[in-house]
Amino acid sequence: MDESPIDLTSNREEMAKLNSVERTQLILARLMEGGQEDDDTCRELDGLTKLLNDESEHKNKDQPICDVIDDVCVDTILGYLDMRQADSVRGHAALTASAYLKAAGDNAPDALRKFFFDRVKRGTYDDYIVAFCVAAAIFPLSPDMTADIFLTEGFLPSLDPLMRRKWKSRKVETACLEMLNAASMNVQCRQAIQKYCTDWLEEVVDQDPNELFKAIHSADPEVQVTAGSIAMRRHSEAVQNLAAVILAKLRAVPSAQPTTEGSEPRIEQATTSIEDLSKMFSSMLLRDPESGKRHSVEGLAYATIQPAIKEDVARNPELLTTLIKILADAPAKSPLTYGALSIFTNLTRYQPAQTEEQKKMTQLKAYADAAGKLAAPNPLNDDDHVSERCKRVFEAKIVPVLVTHSRHGSVASLNLIVLIISSLSVTTSLRGQLAQQGAVNLLIAAFTALPDSEPQAKRTAAQALARILISTNPAHVFGGTRARPQSSAIRPLIFILPSDPAAETRDLLPTFEALMALTNLASTDDDTRTTIIRTAWPEIEEQLLSSNAMVSKAAVELICNLVQCLEGIALYAADTPQAANRLHILLALADAEDEGTRSAAGGALASLTGYEAVVTGILRRKRGVEVVLGLCGEKSEDLRHRGVFVVYNMIACEGDIGKNARKEVREKNGIEILKECAKSSRRAEVVEVTIQALKVLLEQD
Repeated sequence: MDESPIDLTSNREEMAKLNSVERTQLILARLMEGGQEDDDTCRELDGLTKLLNDESEHKNKDQPICDVIDDVCVDTILGYLDMRQADSVRGHAALTASAYLKAAGDNAPDALRKFFFDRVKRGTYDDYIVAFCVAAAIFPLSPDMTADIFLTEGFLPSLDPLMRRKWKSRKVETACLEMLNAASMNVQCRQAIQKYCTDWLEEVVDQDPNELFKAIHSADPEVQVTAGSIAMRRHSEAVQNLAAVILAKLRAVPSAQPTTEGSEPRIEQATTSIEDLSKMFSSMLLRDPESGKRHSVEGLAYATIQPAIKEDVARNPELLTTLIKILADAPAKSPLTYGALSIFTNLTRYQPAQTEEQKKMTQLKAYADAAGKLAAPNPLNDDDHVSERCKRVFEAKIVPVLVTHSRHGSVASLNLIVLIISSLSVTTSLRGQLAQQGAVNLLIAAFTALPDSEPQAKRTAAQALARILISTNPAHVFGGTRARPQSSAIRPLIFILPSDPAAETRDLLPTFEALMALTNLASTDDDTRTTIIRTAWPEIEEQLLSSNAMVSKAAVELICNLVQCLEGIALYAADTPQAANRLHILLALADAEDEGTRSAAGGALASLTGYEAVVTGILRRKRGVEVVLGLCGEKSEDLRHRGVFVVYNMIACEGDIGKNARKEVREKNGIEILKECAKSSRRAEVVEVTIQALKVLLEQD
């Protein structure tokens, strides 16, 4: 940095008069001097961050401020990422470091590399701590840049003697493991850790905690062991726990390393299994939830990818309660919150539905990956086991905690919350309780809060909402003094009516469930029906012609409810080609192969034929009356009831319309069909309507 003299007592007004380079120099001088309160340090870091961000957006043509940030300045900035700094300072320093890397552009990798290896070459505990802390903090900000440094030849092997030193520095070990933990998110780094670090990571984890004092006192009983940084020849429990997290990542997400024929892997099969690591994390959480919970939760988040671990965790009520308590107390948008949510996501996740063709491809891939051994799917991942785990998680009272976190969580956390609720909603018996505990409001709010860049999460939220509303009385969810109106559920449901454009195969289940949920909502009041028609009619009409009988049936059932309001009736009764075409489709569906579709279409016609314009439309159709009389001859008494009701509505019309209807029905052998209907019916309401229709037909016009 330019050594021009700067008055460190300059006040804010004087600083405002300086140009960006001078302000940068002044801030860096203050940061180098140190000794400030944490709030003042954070303020200086924020000021530097703003200058660097401005530099990135509007390049300073005269003198870029990065030109005055030399190696010493970089060391100063990155030094505030030291784990021994206050958390608030480290957080602000991370933003400053990110802004510097962006502003420095092509010079950033060289500056970061020089800082890191200069510190490592010095070889003091203090330098190791700073270097490792910086690498751990920068990894999430610039993975490729940091991975390049991390994978430098000779660096990882050099950690072996450092971690196996006779006297341990707890802070050095912690900083080193934090760096490995961050790096293990990268595939290449994970492979390198597997190759060079697994041996000593195993040793750290497997060290017997009961040997805390033996190693020292056996040599010198007079030695006083303290809790300082360098106090004993063993690894601390926190260090062991962090090493276990790294091993859990290596076990849960194995890195396939290609080996040449005849060669053998350098590392033998690990002595510490993923099951052992999971038990270690669980024991620590149960024994002392406040001590090292972040690493234990992170470790379990990876361990529970494995089916057997999912079962163990789900069958431990005490552990589930502890995890939910940790989640409830965790700050919003924190790594601890995300880790705990990840555990519950793993426990409750269903395997994606596959077509027969997809199942065959999956088997072939597994066969190839297993070198000719066809591995069967793990039974612990089947729907029955997942459903049982979902029930256990629900019984542990997770939903109220999810509702609370959903209000202030990040987009990533909201994604996981939606996934958990979606899995719980698959179990029909839980849906009513989910609604009672606030899941409906959660899902509607999540759908609104999630950005358009997260379409899959929005679809998941909408489908979970649909499932719950299918099985719940809307009046119990939206009625009374509840603030959220029933209409707020309509937009999410409409969102999943079209199939997912990003999906490789067409999944019609969300469409079907959305139609069913809308049908339930449309059974309540005319305001809801009108809103559905105005916002979703084109999509609903499109599903009427679906090649899938279940979807088509659900669409007709929805229309049966929608035509109970005037706006729905107008769609079929208007004197327009569109209305005539809609009526034509409805008549065709009343003659469909599927009985449920015929029943729903008959119900819609029963409502619509109360209007003369619709009766006229049926009479104009070549087979319109035949289709209606066909309903009267059905084996199902419900269908016959709908059919005779439609016939009665038509022939009871006044004027020429009624006269033409009666004539048409008589010519199509309607009297005999109705007589047979009356004979075969047992329900009084069916017989009564049939007899009334016969009376009208037998009267002379």
